[in-house]
Amino acid sequence: MTQAPTTPPDAQHFDLTALPAAARYKLLTATVVPRPIAWVGTLGADGHVNLAPYSFFGLMGSDPPVVAFAPGDRADGTPKDTALNIPPGGEFTVNMVSAALADAMNATATDFPHGHAEPDALGIPLTPGVKVRVPRVAAAPAALECREVQTLTIGRTRIILGEVLGLTLHSGAVQDAQRYHVDTAALDLIGRLGGRGTYAHTRDTFTIDRIPFEEWRRGQ
Repeated sequence: MTQAPTTPPDAQHFDLTALPAAARYKLLTATVVPRPIAWVGTLGADGHVNLAPYSFFGLMGSDPPVVAFAPGDRADGTPKDTALNIPPGGEFTVNMVSAALADAMNATATDFPHGHAEPDALGIPLTPGVKVRVPRVAAAPAALECREVQTLTIGRTRIILGEVLGLTLHSGAVQDAQRYHVDTAALDLIGRLGGRGTYAHTRDTFTIDRIPFEEWRRGQ
C-alpha cells in the first residue's frame, strides 16, 4: 500500500494579497522551482534581433502545442523589447538553454538600451528559422519556433501565449526520429532556482512509474 507523506508539524502561511510585489516575487521564485528558461528571440522594427531570458515560462499543452512566458516591464514601467516585438500574431523563437550556454544567456539579461541587438553586442551566432522569420541561437540544443495567439494582462503581469509551429533539436539528442524519441539528458538543459544567479542542472533524474488503477486496487 502506498503511504501518503505526513504533514509537516509546523507551517507558516504568507498572505500574498497583503504583501508588496517584491516580497511576492522573492517567495514564489524561491518556491516554484526549477523553472525552465525561455531564451526568447524577437525581431525589432529595425530588423535587429533581440534576445532575452525569461524563467516565468512553461509548456501549456500539446494540441495545439502552446507555450507561455511573461516578459515584464522596465523599471520606468515601459514594456521590454521582447513584449514590444511581439504584436498580435507576431513570431518569436524560444531557445532552450544548455549548461554550456549559461554565461551567454546570463549576459543577455543585462539591461541593454531599447533597440540594442544583444546577439550582435555579445557575439552570439544565430541561424535562420524554418517556420518563422526570427532566427534561433545556433548553439541552442533545442529551439521552438512560435507565433503569438493571445496576450493576457492581469494587473502588471503580461502573459504571452504562443503556438509552437516547429521544433529544432540538436541531432545528438535525437535517438529515433521516426518514433520521436529524444535523449533529454543529452540536451543538458538548466533551470532557474530562487535567489540571485542560482540555477539547476537537469541531468540528476529519477523515475517513478505510474500505477494503473487495477494494480493500485489490488494493493489496498
